[in-house]
Amino acid sequence: MAEKEIIKKNPPQASIKSPQYDLFSQFVANEPSEVSNTVEIWESIPKYFFTPKQVEKLRTPTGHADPYEWKYSYNGSPCEVRIQPALIKQDDGRYKAFFPSVTEELVEEALKKILTNQQYGVHDVEKSETWVRFSLSMVQKELKIRGRSRSIKQIKHAIEVMSSCIITLCHGNKEVWKGAILQDLVTVDREEYLADTNAHHIARLPLFISHAIDKLEYRQFNYDRLMSCNEQLTRWIYKRIINRFRQASFMNDYHFMYSDLKASGLLQQATEGKNRVKAISALEELEKQGVLMRYEIDERKEGRKIVDIKYTLFAAGDFIREQKAANKRSSDSQNLLK
Repeated sequence: MAEKEIIKKNPPQASIKSPQYDLFSQFVANEPSEVSNTVEIWESIPKYFFTPKQVEKLRTPTGHADPYEWKYSYNGSPCEVRIQPALIKQDDGRYKAFFPSVTEELVEEALKKILTNQQYGVHDVEKSETWVRFSLSMVQKELKIRGRSRSIKQIKHAIEVMSSCIITLCHGNKEVWKGAILQDLVTVDREEYLADTNAHHIARLPLFISHAIDKLEYRQFNYDRLMSCNEQLTRWIYKRIINRFRQASFMNDYHFMYSDLKASGLLQQATEGKNRVKAISALEELEKQGVLMRYEIDERKEGRKIVDIKYTLFAAGDFIREQKAANKRSSDSQNLLK
């Protein structure tokens, strides 16, 4: 497949008035600081599942690595993501390959929260572009507030990985999108960075997020709870049910299969038995976080072999109230744009 040229774009010189961005920044919540937005199609792309051991195995003796390909499905359609790692210069002058992982995941969540403050974001409806302005210290403060502290050095490294790795998304056999997690990054040079970690950077967010803002195809959720979850798989399941279990109540339930979890890329333990234990651990954490009241498992077997597992989830009261607030916010936004 021929590589597509990625065209560099310049950030806007001035703020752009956008009713869509106004709505993206407004929430139905008693504490707006505790909520944010999730964009299902973007979140569904597996890109943050790499572990240090996995990356080390992917690197060559020179520290480089080939792109990594992963097959998954979205709404029943076969998809594939190809992740070209970021090559980052080390202190010894050599370049080393890095794939986006948990720190990059958390930094992205922090940046999307910062985006909801209109002082730091610009959304251009005509160009379908969304830009976020931030400093390393702003990201550090946001992560610390949420109990996910990272050093300035770790955050700077994550920003480099997010802006230098290239994600290619294929639907079936057709390439449909290619770009970085943070695109067209305009950043300060090393000397200015060392002198002032409050200096602002600006980056363009992926088209999926811009399109979602244009079409109101995002969803309010309890961001504070998400960042309180310790396991990546817990956060993945939480986002899935935020987007899928929209009519949560004490009268209904939601289910998904173990094979659905495999698509996340987050079940890569040594054995399937250990993967199943990890899945249960994530559901138990969601219980402790007040998302689930309880859950049930139904093992599907062929003979003595477990071939799949059905997980049925029952929502807790806090989650039900939050989903109702998200539904109201979505309905109100749709009415305001009519």
